[in-house]
Amino acid sequence: MDSLLTITVLIVVFALVFDFINGFHDTANAIATSVSTKALKPRHAIILAACMNFLGAMTFTGVAKTITKNIVDPFTLENGSIVILAALISAILWNLITWYFGIPSSSSHAIIGSIAGAAIAASGFAAINYGGFVKIIEALILSPLIAFVIGYIIYSIFKVVFKENNLPKTNKRFRTIQIATAALQSYTHGTNDAQKAMGIITMALIANNYHATDDIPFWVQLSCATAMGLGTSIGGWKIIKTVGGKIMKIRPVNGVAADLSSALIIFGATYIHLPVSTTHVISSSILGVGSAHRIKGVKWGTAQRMIITWVITLPISAAIAALSYFLLNLFL
Repeated sequence: MDSLLTITVLIVVFALVFDFINGFHDTANAIATSVSTKALKPRHAIILAACMNFLGAMTFTGVAKTITKNIVDPFTLENGSIVILAALISAILWNLITWYFGIPSSSSHAIIGSIAGAAIAASGFAAINYGGFVKIIEALILSPLIAFVIGYIIYSIFKVVFKENNLPKTNKRFRTIQIATAALQSYTHGTNDAQKAMGIITMALIANNYHATDDIPFWVQLSCATAMGLGTSIGGWKIIKTVGGKIMKIRPVNGVAADLSSALIIFGATYIHLPVSTTHVISSSILGVGSAHRIKGVKWGTAQRMIITWVITLPISAAIAALSYFLLNLFL
């Protein structure tokens, strides 16, 4: 096996590992509200999320194409294989660190920051496709803000529509509805998050002349969907506790509002081929719902710690990727 093929295989393996970790790291966010309200038992929630994530990943490829060509140009990327491998190592390390401490950080920020950091280390700032990169950053920044607003609006509508209803009865009805919204949430998660690894693998195939276009090969789509589904089946209980209970006390009516608002934002981003942070969107939806419910009931200290982690993820992952690139360049 020649060295180019060896490193390409390594990239595929690391990308699938990233998707697997993404499954148990980020899917916790997608099912956190339904588990915390007891709409679903943990085991049932994980099975549902795994199946819906797989289906979502097999449905769309637009986000993958954006990752392939909008951060850096894979056709002209210098030392492309080492850049991509360094980016994957960085993103995986950051995801594992934040998972260990139960912090719902963003896999999207981690991988996008890592690709940019490794590419800059290889070729300087000229390596970045600024037109596409700025659009991605705008989507990452705006999506949680919009999710907060929509979460606030949806729950405010619920309060008006159901104000005459008995709260326990309302919550009982919404507990059943939340099973459907949890499935929708997991499906939209798969449509956006699984595609990031698809884009990275395709980028490597192009950089190493194994693929000529930015179309996503079916075997790449299937393998990434499978890795995401398997990762989901393991779950991430530390993050479920943070998202599902430490931001606010979530009742079924809150959970449905949060699930609907975040699913709407994630699917909208997928439809226009933009990667977003499902972690940020889901957490911001919960914050919006909590603010509409009772602003003093939101645990803003937890929210503040989460926001700080979100802000530092992109630059830290970029720095780790740059260091990884220099180290890999010594040995490969």
